[in-house]
Amino acid sequence: MARPVWAGNLSFGLVSLPVGLYTATDRHTIHFHQLQRGTSDRIRNRRVNERTGDEVELDDIVKGFDTGEEYVLVEPEELDEIAPGRSRSLEIAGFVDLAEVDPIFFDKTYYLGPRGFEYGKVYSLLEQALAKAGKAGIATFVMRQHEYLVALKSENGLLTLHTLHWADEIRDPKKEIDTLPGKAKASEKELKMAEQLIAAMSMTWGPDEFHDTFQEKVAALIEAKKAGETVEKAEPAAEPTGVVDLMEALRASVERAGSPKGTGGKATTSRKAAVSSKAAAKNPPGKKRIRSAPKEGLSELSKADLYKKAAAANLPGRSQMSRSDLLQALAASRT
Repeated sequence: MARPVWAGNLSFGLVSLPVGLYTATDRHTIHFHQLQRGTSDRIRNRRVNERTGDEVELDDIVKGFDTGEEYVLVEPEELDEIAPGRSRSLEIAGFVDLAEVDPIFFDKTYYLGPRGFEYGKVYSLLEQALAKAGKAGIATFVMRQHEYLVALKSENGLLTLHTLHWADEIRDPKKEIDTLPGKAKASEKELKMAEQLIAAMSMTWGPDEFHDTFQEKVAALIEAKKAGETVEKAEPAAEPTGVVDLMEALRASVERAGSPKGTGGKATTSRKAAVSSKAAAKNPPGKKRIRSAPKEGLSELSKADLYKKAAAANLPGRSQMSRSDLLQALAASRT
């Protein structure tokens, strides 16, 4: 089991609940070492004294704030001593409607768990009350020498804690972007066509349908270079749509999405229908259809193992295939 990244007391009113904070998400990325070109020699970062050039141990490093005239040194324990509640208190200041918190404020998500089975009733009580009220608890707390503004929510039967940006951390878009359109307006025809395109491309939210294709292509590139092969290059980015071509681009997009042509009616094509049309394009009448992978065997393999088998089978275009496409292609190669 994972260890909490923070432990303390969650309090609301006069009720106190010992809790632990657990990381809720992972970042999957392929890590590379730094090497000197032409060699296999690792390049490492070291903490070096700027004046002497000598390497310095971590325990001998302190924080210093540059005032312009001198450095003010601060020890780690001094930061802990001034932290509100000595970094062990998570006190709810109040409860707000979830709709009031703009999505731009949300940063990172953590799971919150009780620090013992004996606190299960208090934990469950707060979770159920938040779920029924549709509200979030707003609090501040200190973790790793930083103070955070957080929102406590009920999600799928457990409590989650979302770190929020401070108000002065949200940038004003009008100051950041000097190319905002301002009063530029689209014509009624363009607006209607854009709405039709949105309707045609409407879909049900399914996060499992999406995956990190770039990381898969990086993995495929590494496997190809190990085998002395080459990898197909990605298609170039689309050209910007000009104002003159906007209406035609919208019309062509609606047609491609399967919207009724020229009727002005509401588009009814779903994501599944769009996927079916793509499948039909890959397997026109008279062409042998690729059958699905058997329930056992390939379907039980991980994505990485599927790519290895695709590389061994020398399947063309494998670096750009999704997991489901790989399953079908590998199953077809066995027939």
